[in-house]
Amino acid sequence: MKTSIAQLVEQAVSSLPDLAEAPEISSISTTLERTRDARHGEFATNIAMRLAKSLGRNPREIAADIIANLPDSELVDKVEIAGPGFINFYVSATALHRELSDILKNGNCYARQEVRPSPKILLEFVSAHPTGPLHVGHGRHASYGATLGNLLEAAGYQVDREYYVNDAGRQMDILGVSVWLRMLEQADEEIPFPAGGYKGDYIRELAAAIDGNDIPDVKAADVSSGLPADAPDGDKDTFIDALIEKAEQLLGVDGFTKIRQHALESIRAEMEDDLAEFGVTFDRWFSEQSLTTDGLIDDALAVLQERRMLYEKDGATWFRATDFGDEKDRVVVRENGKKTYFASDIAYHCGKRVRGYDFLIDVLGSDHHGYIARVQAGLEAMGYPGDSLEVDLIQFVTLYRGGEKMQMSTRSGEFVTLRELRNEVGNDAARFFYVMRSNDQHLDFDLELAKSRSNDNPVYYIQYAHARVASVFRQLEEKSLQYDEAAAANSFALLTESHEKALLTSLSRFGEIIELAANNRAPQHLVHFLRDLANEFHTYYNAHTFIADDEGLRNARLALIHATRTVIASGLAILGVSAPDKM
Repeated sequence: MKTSIAQLVEQAVSSLPDLAEAPEISSISTTLERTRDARHGEFATNIAMRLAKSLGRNPREIAADIIANLPDSELVDKVEIAGPGFINFYVSATALHRELSDILKNGNCYARQEVRPSPKILLEFVSAHPTGPLHVGHGRHASYGATLGNLLEAAGYQVDREYYVNDAGRQMDILGVSVWLRMLEQADEEIPFPAGGYKGDYIRELAAAIDGNDIPDVKAADVSSGLPADAPDGDKDTFIDALIEKAEQLLGVDGFTKIRQHALESIRAEMEDDLAEFGVTFDRWFSEQSLTTDGLIDDALAVLQERRMLYEKDGATWFRATDFGDEKDRVVVRENGKKTYFASDIAYHCGKRVRGYDFLIDVLGSDHHGYIARVQAGLEAMGYPGDSLEVDLIQFVTLYRGGEKMQMSTRSGEFVTLRELRNEVGNDAARFFYVMRSNDQHLDFDLELAKSRSNDNPVYYIQYAHARVASVFRQLEEKSLQYDEAAAANSFALLTESHEKALLTSLSRFGEIIELAANNRAPQHLVHFLRDLANEFHTYYNAHTFIADDEGLRNARLALIHATRTVIASGLAILGVSAPDKM
């Protein structure tokens, strides 16, 4: 509907010689917006005011010219000039009935765009280090990323979803050492557990599951010998690094690798199962280790070297990131010859482009703000547009139970896992609550509200609207009456009540909301839309009888609530939330 009305304005403007050449006409479609007050119509545009300056004319006069040249359309009842030059459009009942017919005809495909040939998008999200169970913070990443992927697809974009498994580097070594020390503990060879290690019962479970037959026996005294002081008396990083070196000496590279890989693979499998149960799946789990084993990091550094983007300083190899707008140059190879995480990031993101993706979206934690410029610089240095990478940052989640804030820490082991949250509040509430607020805002997650079966709980309120429609159709069957959808279209003119027009208008916004939420990477727009739609339905439900005595009116009202159920179910599916028929 919005597109059709925008086209009317474009035709009117293009028919007026003095307006047709103005540069502002290229933005006509973006100037048409929904009004906030139904008394001002359904749509309004400020195009006349935008044209006024370049034309040197009064905006109300320009608006009058545009209105005078609007093509006739059955979609519009009337058009008015408001204020300094707004043009307000009042859509006709015919336009609303056409939308209703489209919903009934297309079902769950209503408002979904045809597949666009480009860009092909790679959406990477969650990508948590496999060092422990997914916690509630990761859940927000998962819900946001999965919903964003669904929104982009509904808007017509080609999207693949990827999880980057951070299975190389120091964090994996720390995980391996943590498990090894628990194995020693279970063999009655105890040393003080390092402050920088991973704690929690899951580390003990991993240790107990490892077959240690081909792993060398080690005594606690051999481990403790020559170690520096641990925090708080010493540097916890120095201590844990010394433990890693000790593990490699005492166990051999193969022995330590076996422990580390067992822990890694076990945790990763748990993550994959946990996310799948949460309704979050990926087209590919990409291993960071493969960047090294497949030579991708070396290949990327060779290209940068050939392009003279690298230089040596203080024994390290540096990338000229400042040449591409970053705040400082970045190390890609340390003095000890080890590649940095940044070198991996360059290779990984360039590899995404090589694999045929035109646009890259990374969903990362809010602490990765400084990451954006450097990776964009790496892409530019490799010959790709820096702005082909978009990074959406996710703020933190705080859990509240009975008004009391709960604490989380992966290292200490004192955290609430995503699985625990799902078991307590259910997948539906978790998926919904995670995307209620903008991703760039902190999220306070109220456990008691999420579990409540009341209208204060927005997911319950929306699902209840869907269930109520199903209940009406069950009542229809109990009364041995039939719903004739084909005949209903002939009776849409009977939908004259104010509640009916309000509901029809809300339904007509669904396509616009999908596009808005997808393009702005803002699932919360869909959340708010569904809540408003549910409110319009509940208000209508409380004011009118749907199973009316008059057959024409009954069919028309049943068609309207059936369409409402369809849109609610489609919107909830995008959010990863179920649409129950009974509650």
